[in-house]
Formats: sequence, structure tokens, C-alpha cells
Amino acid sequence: MSQMNMRPDPAPSRLKYRMERLMLTPLFRLLLRFGLPCLLTFGAASWWLSIDDNRMKIIDAYVDLRSQVESRPEFMVNMMVVDGASDVVSDGIRQMLPLDFPISSFDLDLEAMREVVVSLNPVKSARLYVRQGNVLQVDVVERIPVVLWRNDQGLQLLDSEGYLVGPAFVRADWPELPLIVGDGAHKNVTEALELVAAAEPLSSRFLGLVRMGERRWDVVLDRDQRILLPETDAVQALERVIAMDQAVDMLERDLVAVDLRLPNRPTLRMTDGAVQELIRIRAIEAGEPK
Repeated sequence: MSQMNMRPDPAPSRLKYRMERLMLTPLFRLLLRFGLPCLLTFGAASWWLSIDDNRMKIIDAYVDLRSQVESRPEFMVNMMVVDGASDVVSDGIRQMLPLDFPISSFDLDLEAMREVVVSLNPVKSARLYVRQGNVLQVDVVERIPVVLWRNDQGLQLLDSEGYLVGPAFVRADWPELPLIVGDGAHKNVTEALELVAAAEPLSSRFLGLVRMGERRWDVVLDRDQRILLPETDAVQALERVIAMDQAVDMLERDLVAVDLRLPNRPTLRMTDGAVQELIRIRAIEAGEPK
């Protein structure tokens, strides 16, 4: 009986029992199989990277690999082509983008280059991209000048939105463009073009438009004649003057100005000679001696 009582207890110990229970837990097995190796690997990598020489080796290897990839022939841009621009604008773009070809496409900041191109006054919009054949393509939409604006800086070309296109050194170089003068004239190009279109019957005598007080327009004709237009409904007022001229040849008379600033009370200003002649005629009609 004493020997039977000395036999070891077959039941597991408390620690072994708990370990067996843990091994039956899915999360614990997952941490043991994957978490622990990852932790050890991360610790070893952190220790290795804490050494400066090791970090520099990685950086140098990355820089070298990137340089090899970027300098491959398929990534090299060999030339630039500018389409949609005049020769002058094209030369300006090439001067603003002094690229040294061949150059890697990875070294091209296309958005920054586009902003440089559109900063040129004659350029309305631009699109840059690298097309097939390793060519940097620059597609440009130029501003089209529609009027000449005379200001303190001389003659300047404006597009239909009033944006500056460039200087115009000689008026004779742009005979087909109407002339506008005055402060704020560039802010009202749309209305100026409408007035120019309405003044087509007077085109043989039309010299230009003057912006008065940044509020309204004067139409300037030859023989020092002016049509003073109101602040509002200027086109309609000009059309009335043209209709009167076509009916009675009003503008062929000795007039200095047709004042329509007060729509309900138009005024005609005559030349000094015409006024003196009118006084003389009225005196004759009144029976006064000559």
C-alpha cells in the first residue's frame, strides 16, 4: 500500500495547465506565431538602423537606384515643341523655360512650368505634357487682340476680356483695331466693342472711343466732332444719333458735339462760325441791318 501511495500524480501542474489553456486560445497562438517574430525582426532592424553607417548605406543605395531608373532612355526628354503660339511668343516661352536637354522627365515640374508660361501676357492658357517620342509638348492658346488702348505707357493691345496682350509700338501696325482712350477703358472692353459695332455706319469717320471719368464714353469722329454718350444705354443712344444722321445728315453740319448725356434733353453744340452765321441769319430775319 505504501508503494502505491508513492506513485506520481498524473494530473498536470498548475503552470502547465495554464500554458495548455493559453495554447488553446486562437489569439495567443496568432501572437506567438506572427507577433513575436515580427517584434523580434522590428527590434533587430531598429538596432541595425540606429547605426549611422548602415542608414547611409540604405540612402546611398536608394539614390543610386533612383538615378539609374530616372536616367534610363525611355524617361529622358530630348526636345520641346511649342504649338499654338506665334514665333514671338514661342521664343519668349523658350527663354522663360531654359531647359538643358536631354533631361529626365522626373526632373520636370510641369505645373510650375505651366504657371511660368501663362504668366506671359499674350498667353491665355497652356498645357504641358511629355508625349510619345520623349518630347515635351507645350500647347498654347494665345490672347487675340481686339482693341488698342492708349494710356500713360503708350499703346497697348487688349483682348476681348480687357487683358493685356502686349505693346503696340505703332498705330499703323494695327489699322483694323479700334482705339480706346482713358482711365478704366480696359475694364469696359465689351461695351466698347458693342459701340464700335453700332458705329459701323460711321466707320469712314470713326477715330475711336474716349472713356470719360471712368463712367461713360465719347465717340470721336473726324473734323473734331464728338458724340457724348450717357452712362447707361450708350449703344441705344448711339444708334439714335446714327438714325438722325441718316435721316437729315446731322453730322455733316457744322457741329462740335452731339450731347446725349441727358437722354431726355439732347443738345447740339455748333462751331463758332456756325453760331455767328446763325446770329446773322436771325438778325436778317428780324429786319436788323447787316
